[in-house]
Amino acid sequence: MKPQVICHMLASLDGSLHPSRFTTSPDGSRAEWSGLYEQIHGDLAGDAWIVGRVTMAEMSKAGAHPPAHVGKVERPYHFAQGGAATYAVALDASGKLHFAKPDVGGDHVVVLLGHDVADSHLAELAADGVSYIVSETTDVHLATMIEVLGRELGIRRLLLEGGAGINGSFFAAGLVDELSLLIAPAIDGRAGNQGFVEFGEAGLADKVQLSLKSCETLAHGLVHLRYAVTPR
Repeated sequence: MKPQVICHMLASLDGSLHPSRFTTSPDGSRAEWSGLYEQIHGDLAGDAWIVGRVTMAEMSKAGAHPPAHVGKVERPYHFAQGGAATYAVALDASGKLHFAKPDVGGDHVVVLLGHDVADSHLAELAADGVSYIVSETTDVHLATMIEVLGRELGIRRLLLEGGAGINGSFFAAGLVDELSLLIAPAIDGRAGNQGFVEFGEAGLADKVQLSLKSCETLAHGLVHLRYAVTPR
């Protein structure tokens, strides 16, 4: 069964995801905005959260350390820890992420990998106590992979908190059920600012519809918008 997917984001008025580049505001600080974002993250009560490779790399800075001898590795998946309270999921199709420990902030790590990932990388992840799922098709099929998360790990609610690329891929695949968007009283204004969701030249105009569920003014100048998302 597919987990419920809620895209939960904090953005400036012009869609930037980088609070360090936001303008300042007398209504609140970047730390206060981030703190409320994390509070709502907890209130949403996800069993897991998912980000892309670039975002996860900011949290896990280990270098490559494959084992000296690679024996038989498990495919298409290996679960080092089933029944964890919460999971940190990373989409890393090319197998570039490395981990010094099997959790991020106490959340057990699960990596979603591309079909051609090397056995040596899988052996490294397994040795570090990290779980993984390898795509059984040449192209990473997100719907299949998150269904595995639900079936094998019991994940019922997945918080999508990545960058524009992974967010766009989930929206385009019709996998997002809700958008939870915190708007800060700030702008970024850099040329080429990508925004919190992106799906190449095709865009998302003919792929999803949004319907407003609620609009709430929070402390520190934040506005919390919640939308139901349906595929077209």
